[in-house]
Amino acid sequence: MFADSYPMREIQDGFFYEVDGKWTTVGDVDIDIGANSSAEDAEEGVDANDRKTVDIIESFRLNEQPTYDKKQFMGWAKEWSQNLLKKLSDEEAADFKSKSSAGIKFLLGKLKELQFFFGESMDTESTLCFAYYKDGASDPTFVFFKHSLKEQKM
Repeated sequence: MFADSYPMREIQDGFFYEVDGKWTTVGDVDIDIGANSSAEDAEEGVDANDRKTVDIIESFRLNEQPTYDKKQFMGWAKEWSQNLLKKLSDEEAADFKSKSSAGIKFLLGKLKELQFFFGESMDTESTLCFAYYKDGASDPTFVFFKHSLKEQKM
């Protein structure tokens, strides 16, 4: 859901990874091949298909989901936690259980500010990640559940 090329921090006693996203423009690329462009080409430009997006969303094909109210979120969190615990080692499960209450409370405190994202697979049983804007920030901050991520070498 993100790469180690993005600076990350552990927050909430190591329950989450926090990663800073950046707004960026993607689309057609204007490549200068050294030829003189006609006046007509110069007027047209190449930004007709450009769009603004967040680098993490674009790079990892995250799919935004509708927001949850408190009841929906708690229902999702309970089911997701039960499924995740089945996949964790005993040591990881104990660590998850000891930190999950505070982690969920952290998210509940920001629930109205959060954007919700699934990964590219859109698997509703997999993990969500969340984005929000810190006080006065123009770029979003992403929050990922540490226990639900598997490191992959590319």
